[in-house]
Amino acid sequence: MGTLDWIILGIFFLAMVGIIVYVLRQKESDTTDYFLAGKDAGWLSIGSSIFASNIGSEHLVGLAGAGFISGMAMAHWEIQAWIILILGWVFVPFYDRIKIFTMPEYLERRFSSGSRTILSMISLVSYVLTKVAVTVYAGGVVFKEVFGIESLWGIDFFWVSAIGLVLITGVYTILGGMKAVLYTSVLQSPVLLIGSIVILVIGLVKVGGWAEVQAIAGPNMHLIRSAADPEFPWPGVIIASMVIGFWYWCTDQFIVQRVLSGRNQKEARRGAIFGGYLKLLPVFIFLIPGMIAFALSQKGIITVSSSDSAFAAMVSQLLPAGIKGIVVCGLLAALMSSLASLFNSSAALFVGDFYKKYKPDSSEKHLLIVGRIATAAVVILGVVWIPVMLGLGKVLYDYLQAVQGLLAPAIATVFLLGVFWKRTTAKGALWGMIAGFAIGMFRLALNVTIGAKAELVTTANKMISRIGSATEYTRELLVTNLQAFHDKLGTVLTPSVGDPLRSAVSEASQTMAVVTPQAKEQATALLSQVSTQLDNMFSGQYGFLFDIASVNSYVFTAYLFAFCIILVVAVSLLTKAPDAKQVQYTMKGTQTPENVAATRASWNKWDVIHTAIILGIIVLFYIYFW
Repeated sequence: MGTLDWIILGIFFLAMVGIIVYVLRQKESDTTDYFLAGKDAGWLSIGSSIFASNIGSEHLVGLAGAGFISGMAMAHWEIQAWIILILGWVFVPFYDRIKIFTMPEYLERRFSSGSRTILSMISLVSYVLTKVAVTVYAGGVVFKEVFGIESLWGIDFFWVSAIGLVLITGVYTILGGMKAVLYTSVLQSPVLLIGSIVILVIGLVKVGGWAEVQAIAGPNMHLIRSAADPEFPWPGVIIASMVIGFWYWCTDQFIVQRVLSGRNQKEARRGAIFGGYLKLLPVFIFLIPGMIAFALSQKGIITVSSSDSAFAAMVSQLLPAGIKGIVVCGLLAALMSSLASLFNSSAALFVGDFYKKYKPDSSEKHLLIVGRIATAAVVILGVVWIPVMLGLGKVLYDYLQAVQGLLAPAIATVFLLGVFWKRTTAKGALWGMIAGFAIGMFRLALNVTIGAKAELVTTANKMISRIGSATEYTRELLVTNLQAFHDKLGTVLTPSVGDPLRSAVSEASQTMAVVTPQAKEQATALLSQVSTQLDNMFSGQYGFLFDIASVNSYVFTAYLFAFCIILVVAVSLLTKAPDAKQVQYTMKGTQTPENVAATRASWNKWDVIHTAIILGIIVLFYIYFW
């Protein structure tokens, strides 16, 4: 960071302070002001907030890291912009008609108070596990890399940057509420986009163009992998990304709160469409730079210490003074906007679904104070959870989607059936959420207890797959991964068991010193023996528990979603049908002539045209990278 970079960073913070001061002068009179910005937001603020709330430093760190390791394999989660269009065209009118404040509030009206409580609890827990912790951890990692500072005041700079940014974000969110989140997003989104586009362009120039990236990435250019792929089997990936996408974009308070703040259906829908345009960008400005970083590292232009430091390595090693400052502002914007939205949504859930339930007579002024205290509590929990994140061994973005895949199926099922099938009952929804969440947490517990052993088998199969597609460009990375697998065997297994397997892995690594068909065949045979021995040994020790832990995480998400659908339908058919009041909170129940006419009047041909453009881009993307 040069002098010019620090000046740019200072200007960015002054602009942030100016926005916050402006917001503070507009005092919130009630919780609608604090949590929904007085329901007066326009499409630009809504769309910017949707994008800025979704894009955090876990994307710059994790998505770039995923691109570095596996290429286009995880682009499905980012290119699912069509699900945001479902939010705008289907759920915006629906939520507007039923006049809800939070997503758990909808479940209470449609089903029961028990469903509301369970969803609120799951949501708050998931925010800490998959949003606060991941974003804060990623922020600490990336800023330590970019600033190049090991310690400050005798403290690891990771902690200084992570905790400092969380506290700054928490302060302006507590003081300003939803308006601060929306208004600062309008500043942060352009800065984030500009910085990321700069790194994309410079990276492409340095590596020698897109054709060079394609040549070096090889098979990693493909979106669709084999159904037998140990990492990204296409049926599991497609279903899991759709289930997670529906839960996240259409039912999660974290995102839906953005459109609930719209002044009317027209502004909320257009905000969702604008957010759909912006959501097409992450693959190009985060994931592809990760692939470029891989190509640059293979050519010896930059040094990348780990996959999750790919983006930060490009920033610190490629960018000139001044440009680096802009990109750092983008990194700050990503972290702060995502955390700010999360803090505000968490407070809204706590106030609306817990506090008001037990103290219904509380004044609006009192609820504002409680909301700010709740926000502060979420900030503290996020900081406390950082040490747990430091112990994670998976690629950050893969961890995020895997955990969300355990939480999403139950919630997605209940909303999908609750909105579109009027026969869904309160007991069906309740048992669907309880069973789905319990099974998801059971799988998570298995991941913690025997997941490291299941991962050994998966890694062996992963190495076999990568040997099959190895080129001279990828050979060095393959050998590095084989060495890491060799070391992992030594930490998980006892010497008597692990040493023969490690010898086989070492032999496979030596065999791949030169990429030839014969070398590939020999290395594949060696690793196949390792995989078989590991699988037989662990299956004998843990039985069916190991079989469950060994199921690919994305395939498990698909199975869990199917189970939840069957369970909710079965229980609903075996229990008393919902009453007329509950049916009013279904899609069919809200489609009165007046409501349908109001919705039709809220859109025109341009909304349809822009929707078609977004869908067309997605189709072309899948065709090109198929």
